[in-house]
Amino acid sequence: MPTTRRFALFFAVSAGLLWLSPWALAALFDNEFDEKPWEEIEVQLPAFPEAENLIPFQVGAISDMRFLIDEKSISVGSDAVIRYTLVAISPQGARNVSFEGMRCDTVERRVYAFGQADGTWSKARSNKWARIRGSSNSYPVALFADYFCTIGQRTVMTPEDAVRVLRYGGRGAEP
Repeated sequence: MPTTRRFALFFAVSAGLLWLSPWALAALFDNEFDEKPWEEIEVQLPAFPEAENLIPFQVGAISDMRFLIDEKSISVGSDAVIRYTLVAISPQGARNVSFEGMRCDTVERRVYAFGQADGTWSKARSNKWARIRGSSNSYPVALFADYFCTIGQRTVMTPEDAVRVLRYGGRGAEP
């Protein structure tokens, strides 16, 4: 190709790029870099929950279980995982305690440990990340959809955000 044609082509391409917005130009170059793979931070088990720190939250219209989150255990890690201690109480008074994590961007949850009657933690046997599925009467679905996450991203960015959303009854009920 003669030099004048190459120059004309270069000029046409350059002029065309000037008409693109800065965001469009950024998008052209973003695809050239590989994303860093997600890596989970090291997890520390919290203190066992105390009754005065438990915040109840609503799970579906027909659930007769009571669900509570220990506000002192809530954290939002640099890995974008929201971690919390959950207390589930049956109508007969049976109590289950678990320390869990939720990834809003992948719609997954993980159970790290279960609480024992003596106030200690026992590591969960299968503590792998699992897809959040179920009905609106499922506490993971309720926490994801109504309290902690917006589709594909975190709604709560800090533990204080999570406490506020839980206390006011969900994202739609916030003042």
